[in-house]
Amino acid sequence: MRRIRQLGIAAIMALIAAPALAAGMLPTPARPAGEGAGPYPTLVIRGATIITGNGGPPFGPADIVIKGNRIAEIRSAGTPGLPLRERRPPQGDVTEIDATGMYVMPGFVDMHGHSGDPDKAPDPGYPYRLWLAHGVTTIRGVPLFGDDAAHALDDKRRSAAGTITAPHIFVYQTLGSGASAGWSGGRVQTPEKAREWVRWAAKAGIDGIKIFNRGDETPAIDRAALDEAKKLGLGTVAHLSQPNVAEFNARDAAAAGLGTVTHFYGHFEALLKDRRVQDTPVNYNFNDEQMRFGGIADIWNQIHEPGGPEWVAYLQAQKATGVTFDPTFNIYSASRDLMRAKNADWHARYTLPSLTAFYESNRENHGSYFFDWTTAREVSWRNFYGRYMRLVNDYKNMGGRVTTGSDPGFIWQLWGFNYILELELLQEAGFAPLEVITAATTNGATTLMEPKGQVPDFGLVRVGMRADLVIARENPLQNFKTLYGTGFERLNEATQKTERVGGVRWTIKDGVVFDAPALLKAVEAQVTAAKAGQ
Repeated sequence: MRRIRQLGIAAIMALIAAPALAAGMLPTPARPAGEGAGPYPTLVIRGATIITGNGGPPFGPADIVIKGNRIAEIRSAGTPGLPLRERRPPQGDVTEIDATGMYVMPGFVDMHGHSGDPDKAPDPGYPYRLWLAHGVTTIRGVPLFGDDAAHALDDKRRSAAGTITAPHIFVYQTLGSGASAGWSGGRVQTPEKAREWVRWAAKAGIDGIKIFNRGDETPAIDRAALDEAKKLGLGTVAHLSQPNVAEFNARDAAAAGLGTVTHFYGHFEALLKDRRVQDTPVNYNFNDEQMRFGGIADIWNQIHEPGGPEWVAYLQAQKATGVTFDPTFNIYSASRDLMRAKNADWHARYTLPSLTAFYESNRENHGSYFFDWTTAREVSWRNFYGRYMRLVNDYKNMGGRVTTGSDPGFIWQLWGFNYILELELLQEAGFAPLEVITAATTNGATTLMEPKGQVPDFGLVRVGMRADLVIARENPLQNFKTLYGTGFERLNEATQKTERVGGVRWTIKDGVVFDAPALLKAVEAQVTAAKAGQ
């Protein structure tokens, strides 16, 4: 019997000694020796409480037997409140994780992922480690590296092979992107060209498309792309931007076959009262990001009342199409409380100085729009959130599918940490904690595999499923804050001292066991080195 222990200091020092970041996006580094262990012939997670991911209640204590990268057995380990049974099978040549008192969930699925870019985070290993350290074992890149589909496809392959430290990757690209992977057809400016690009994307191994509803993308082009994608088994997701939303809102897109509405765009535009377009100031300019993001929230009191007949009819129409809502509550949360977002616990230790510089208010960087952010703006956003959260919760209660996406690397939101924030915000929206876990696991897996016509083999703690798991020290259903890599401050009644508790202890991806605190130490070392080199 072997016990899994924390990554040694030598392995961490090897990560610290990695070459300094150079200008431009770097290749994704190979997984260092000692970072991640397994898969094992037999790995047993002992004595855990299991949260399956399907909405069912936790149960335990239980042992999870993993052979290679699959869950082979789930066995009772004893009776709650009594000592665990000793010498529980399997015994002999097995590797063990002592998870007594801990909680095991399916690996989390981030349905709205981006890597960094040369200006803010050029090393792809940085976001990947932050994701894994927070239990995220699968990401949908929308897109992951912008137009560079070749890099995303290569990382997808290398992640599947276990040669990089990264979650599983589903590659979604925008229409016309992918020259690095062989697309030579140029910009997509007609419905026929959209279909041609989708056919190319399917052959190139791209998993899905993202539409933006602006620029070259007319509603006719988007409808053609959605139709072709459905024929070829590609997933679809849309950020329904304001430039064309009057023609093509979330109701229209879902009726055209869209798979996922991400963010809030297009929902309230389909619920406007006494008008067809949002009432904006006469000097409004979409390209001025403070106007764009400051003004979008003002739509909250221009729509039909929550719970009214128009509201219910909209949600029923969306449910009939089977469209998924991916709300990404977290990414705009700084708009309702900028001070909290800027001063989050994790920035000092885990946010690169180049990323902090990107976040700071300026007119160039996307999402850095707080150059004169007022109380009135924040109040408008809080009112907006109240109704947007009601919409998403009502959709869930009606039986509509809701997933969790983080859209990290913008607006003071950091990889991994903002994914956990998304879980908190779903609970604020009205989701029960078990419903939050379902959105973060089963629902994401189903949404990714459904276009392919396949039943997912991840997203549940169940025999036969892929060994993608999160092992947490504390009960996340009692407090999602305990999943943050910085932990949670709690008063120790015995000592009357405040202690940091919680955090993900182990993340298992494809049977490979990653020490979550060690991943965070590696990131912290990278940030410290970057600050020293300023």
